Amino acid sequence: MKAGISQSNILTCVLAGGQSRRMGGGDKTLLPLGAKSMLDLILERLKPQARHIVLNANGDSSRFAAYGLTVLPDPVGEFAGPLAGIFAGLSHAKTLGSQFSHVVSVAGDTPFFPKDLVGRLSASVPLDKPVIALASSHDKLHPVFGLWPVALADDLHTWLSTGQSGKVLAFVDRHDSVEVAFDEPTETGLDPFFNANRPDDLEKARAAMEALSS
Repeated sequence: MKAGISQSNILTCVLAGGQSRRMGGGDKTLLPLGAKSMLDLILERLKPQARHIVLNANGDSSRFAAYGLTVLPDPVGEFAGPLAGIFAGLSHAKTLGSQFSHVVSVAGDTPFFPKDLVGRLSASVPLDKPVIALASSHDKLHPVFGLWPVALADDLHTWLSTGQSGKVLAFVDRHDSVEVAFDEPTETGLDPFFNANRPDDLEKARAAMEALSS
């Protein structure tokens, strides 16, 4: 695998800015899976592969105080979807100066994503032009798991502030992009991008955690 973008140049943003309507409201990422929250498990997977991690979430940030993360609300709109969260990460990276060239986005309700996610995404794009990398598994794209050039921050801001589609792929289609397939089986037996979106999904994730710990 070719050398990718340095970890020190990547800001990783966990997207937890939604309203979790299909889960009944609240913060999905704080729901327990065994003895830990979903966010605990996500951070355990991220920290070995990501040097700089922030959290996109709306409302009172104090509920995440125990995690010691910078919490970024959506900069545009109210609960404007994952693109707004991605823009939160890009705009924050931009304010920090030239150190950060890219942002990796990770869904806050997907606790079993690949342990080599950041490395494989960053190795898939050229260093000399802005190219988006999106994860896939079994021929299905997972556009909230992506690598986003900070150079696209202004274009995304214009896209969101002028009321364009909130669908991630609608914005991606404006730019060069690559797909990175993660088809390998996981230790849980679930798809690596299985997300706990509804109560029955949460129970399936909890059963997978119990099986891992037994």
